Amino acid sequence: MSNRQTIEDNYEELFPIDLSKNTCPNREQRANGTNVYYGKASKLLDDAKNNKILCQERKFQQSGGCVLNFYLAVRVATIRDAVTIFNAPVGCSSSALGYRELFRGVPVELGRPAQYNLNWLTTNLQSDDVIYGAADKLKNTILKAEERYSPKAIFILTSCTTGIIGEDIEGTVSEIQDKINATIVPIHCEGVRSRLVQTGYDAFWHGVLKYLVKEPKEKQEDLVNVASMLSYTWQDRLEIERLLSKLGLRVNFIPEFATIEQLEKLSEAALTAPICPTYTDYLSRGLKKEYDVPFFLYPPPTGISNTDEWLRQVAKYTGKEDEVEKLINEEHKRWVPQINNIKEELKKLRVDNKKIQVLGSLGQGRLVSQLPYYDELGLESPAAMSQDFDDLLIDELEEVIDKIGDFDIMVNTFQAAEQANITQNLDPDLTFTCPFQGGNWERDNNVTRIHSLRGDADPWSAQSGYAGAVAFGNFIVQAFKNKSYQKILSEKTEKSYKDWWYQQPDPLYYLERGE
Repeated sequence: MSNRQTIEDNYEELFPIDLSKNTCPNREQRANGTNVYYGKASKLLDDAKNNKILCQERKFQQSGGCVLNFYLAVRVATIRDAVTIFNAPVGCSSSALGYRELFRGVPVELGRPAQYNLNWLTTNLQSDDVIYGAADKLKNTILKAEERYSPKAIFILTSCTTGIIGEDIEGTVSEIQDKINATIVPIHCEGVRSRLVQTGYDAFWHGVLKYLVKEPKEKQEDLVNVASMLSYTWQDRLEIERLLSKLGLRVNFIPEFATIEQLEKLSEAALTAPICPTYTDYLSRGLKKEYDVPFFLYPPPTGISNTDEWLRQVAKYTGKEDEVEKLINEEHKRWVPQINNIKEELKKLRVDNKKIQVLGSLGQGRLVSQLPYYDELGLESPAAMSQDFDDLLIDELEEVIDKIGDFDIMVNTFQAAEQANITQNLDPDLTFTCPFQGGNWERDNNVTRIHSLRGDADPWSAQSGYAGAVAFGNFIVQAFKNKSYQKILSEKTEKSYKDWWYQQPDPLYYLERGE
């Protein structure tokens, strides 16, 4: 029996989803997650199978992912007929600033709503609130949100401050819910709660499942739930809609620009399909358990082969098996010749006929989807850097290793020094970095982005589906043909770290190892 089947048979025991609780377990608890590892992927896989993964402390950290800020906050704040309350000091709401402007770059002609407001408030907690509590402040902010915006839902995002002082959010909500029309949704995303930002996603979906999703009035057999990550762009959204519409299916995209009604009707869908399996996991499991909505988690639609299989999985659950093969054949005639041209272009760039080596900085969902895509393009990945890793993707990692061979893997969340060390020592032909995590340190070789941000509507920002496979392939070719940015960066910037650090063989030099 495969490890995946063992997990599926015992999922309720291994990864419980209990909506009677105020929130979800941490990813460390629910899935043995970690953001500290360096070594062979095969060793990480073996440790995961034998429950030996550790989430250890670093003696020195430069940065980290916040469970509340950026990752979660910018997703919730885009829900159109809701208000987000940051129950926090004012600085914790910083990621919401400018997010409306980010999405204004998406033309209305591409589906962005002509009129929209991203409404959020902060309780602006002060030192006195830490001492005496802030229940009244939260009540007043909820009332102000209702008065000012008349929303259908009010999301309350908790913070380190509310977590440390033990603020009773549910107690406050129960006192005031009957006085307002909006449904109040507490989300326990305290920054100190977990080292793994994925916990914030799970906490959000827990709140949605617990407070918003309704019993289905009827099943909509042509409706597919698709929850997408921040780093998949508007062009990816268009590509998924294009492909599924050819199968006669409609897409319920969440959470960006979703309405509360879309969240309420998640239970009516025929299927929940992933773009990122680790982001979608908790929602998919909860909808299956509570409302018997089927789901699959792998593969995401990245690259030609994985898009084929993703479409077949969608078709299996929606009764479109005959239509999907016709669609795949049609799409191959259009896109596969373009992929072959990209592969030929990349072959011409080889030195001594050696495969081009690429180093990607990824989330674990991208780890198991993009490495096979690089292999599909004829690229080689001797190593990869992932923000986190947990038991939810054990079999997927094993499939990647079986397909492309073993490789080094660094698991960390935005530790630029560790990433600089491994990049300098591996010296790949092309390094991919997340646009919001830095990492464009001086290098003689190529550094470019691994993805764009959600509001990027340019066609070459796509990565999902057939159009995305071609768009990102062309982007990679362009990165080799135009190195002016890297040249200027190398000439004009000093090294970020001392020479001894680059010469240090262990990038986890500052790990607390228990000496």
